[in-house]
Parts: sequence; C-alpha cells; structure tokens
Amino acid sequence: MTARTLSEPDHVPSHRWVGAEFLVGALAINVPYLLLIQNFNYPDILRESPQQILGQYHALGSAGILTWMAFAWCGFPLLLAMVGLHRILKSTHHPLTYHATVFGVMAAVFQMVGLLRWVFVNPVLADLYVQLGASGANRTALNVVFQAVHQFGGVLLGEHLGQAFTVLWMWTVSLIVLQTSLFPRWLGFSGLLAGAVYLLGQLELLHTVMPTLPYWEPAGLVGSLLWLLWVLALGVLLIRLKIK
Repeated sequence: MTARTLSEPDHVPSHRWVGAEFLVGALAINVPYLLLIQNFNYPDILRESPQQILGQYHALGSAGILTWMAFAWCGFPLLLAMVGLHRILKSTHHPLTYHATVFGVMAAVFQMVGLLRWVFVNPVLADLYVQLGASGANRTALNVVFQAVHQFGGVLLGEHLGQAFTVLWMWTVSLIVLQTSLFPRWLGFSGLLAGAVYLLGQLELLHTVMPTLPYWEPAGLVGSLLWLLWVLALGVLLIRLKIK
C-alpha cells in the first residue's frame, strides 16, 4: 500500500492521535456490547414485549445500568475522532468536509442519548414494573409508557437518526476519499458499500410501525460490523499517514 502524505499547520492535532481515538472508540464499545449480548440477549430482546424487557433488565441490577452507561460513553472517543478528522480533511479543501463532520457529530450524539435512556429512564420503569405486581391498570399504563420511551429514545433517536447520520458520515467521508489523494481509494469504495448495507437496517425499524413491510433481518448487524471494520481501517490509515 502506498503511503499518503498530508501537509498541515502546527496547530492541527496529530493524525496519529485521531487514528488512535478511532481505534480506541471502535474497540471499546465492543466490551459492553458483548456483555449485553451475554447477559441481556441484546439486541434481539429490543423487539420483545415490555414485560420481558423490563423483567430481564430489572434482574441485571446495578451491573446492567453501569454496562449501558459504559456502552454509551465508550462512543465518546469516536466523537472526538470525528472532530479531529475534520481538521485533517480540511487540507483537501473538499466542499463536503463540514458536512461530514456535522453528520458524524450528530450520529454520535443521537446514539449516546438513545443508549443513556437505559441508564436514567428504564431503571425507574423496571423498578415500578416489578413493584406493581403481575397485573392491573397501573402496570398496563406502565407498558404504554415504556413502549413510548422505547420507540422514541431507541427506535427514533438511537437507531433511526443515529444510524442514518452514521451512514451519511461514512458516505461523505468516502466521497472525499475518492475525490482526493489523502487515503487509498479502496477505503472510499468500502465505505460506500458498508453504508448501503447499514442503511438497509432502516427497513426493520419501519417494520415496527408498518408490520407488513418486508425487511432483511441481518442488515443491521452486518451493517454495524462493516462499519466497525471500516472505522478500524480508517484509524490504522490515519496512524500510518505521513506528514510532509
């Protein structure tokens, strides 16, 4: 692979630091993610009934709350990396540089807010759910409240907006890559492909309110894995980038 070069003023942060932030963020989020897969049947449980979700979440106790908090805040290095990447991409003078940064920051914020509902909202609902017993009007009302929070904070903010802006960030960065000489062209083509697969996951979100809508169930998982590999590749390339 041919090494790329970059000219940047002294005040621009090190490209190696930005690359390390991408690597740390992408790897760190997998720790709480794997814990949730093991202990909470995540993400399949998200489409189960409120009774099952709240019951299992309450059983996790404080460990579950802290795991979700870690899941949310482990994305913070990625937010910093996206801001740092902006200052590097500015050297290309590409018109989409600011667009890419805005899309990336919005994606990170939406996903962090969506995940933090499991820290500050859902524990309260889970405690109330257990306290109210097996039936009754209050528990029925609680199911409605949880479903509303689940759809708004999870499906709308975290999944729809978070994932949609992630795709927009990948696509705009990929277009910059393809139209400049900063990174290898394969990074741009792979980013466009990964974003397209990730976008197919939006059909599953629409399926929650349009049950007859067909969708490809693995799209969200496959898209997120491709995103992860793409971010790791971006981080490595940034670390290896040569400065004039």
